[in-house]
Amino acid sequence: MPETQRQSAAPTGAPILTSTLLGALAGAGGLAWWLWRQSQRRQLAERERRLLRLSRFQGGAISDSGVQPEATLKGDALPERVHQLNQAIEEVRRQLEALEAQP
Repeated sequence: MPETQRQSAAPTGAPILTSTLLGALAGAGGLAWWLWRQSQRRQLAERERRLLRLSRFQGGAISDSGVQPEATLKGDALPERVHQLNQAIEEVRRQLEALEAQP
């Protein structure tokens, strides 16, 4: 068999190996990107949950746009909210004392 025919008949494993490695790298890159995006989505969702909890704690002081009104920023609403919570605690305490006093 002439030399040129032997070279063309040789196995072509190098292109297959290269394609396999490039495919693996592309797949790993795609997976890394997808995992990163999922992480970003989770962080955003957690921030939104915290903001919602904070909004509920402050009595809805944060608007839908996520911007706090001026009164909340100045702290004007906080003492009023604390006063309301203290009154509610005192009312519950009175109710518990009334239940304990009953035979």
